[in-house]
Amino acid sequence: MVQAYVLIQTEVGKAAVVAEEVRNIPGVETADDVTGPYDVIVRASSDDVDSLGKLVVAKIQGVDGITRTLTCPVVHL
Repeated sequence: MVQAYVLIQTEVGKAAVVAEEVRNIPGVETADDVTGPYDVIVRASSDDVDSLGKLVVAKIQGVDGITRTLTCPVVHL
């Protein structure tokens, strides 16, 4: 199991709508509106790195109103 935080920037005023839509994507565990340089922070999980990449690129980045994402894989040191 691979987990990651996906930091999302949205168009102005779209954070709540984006978070709500992203929450409904399979593989997304949480999607929260936040303040600061990012507007939404998502915790996502997948079976492997490739399927995680597909989740981010094909599903999350396809949500209307998203302008940029930054994916931060979770590591266990």
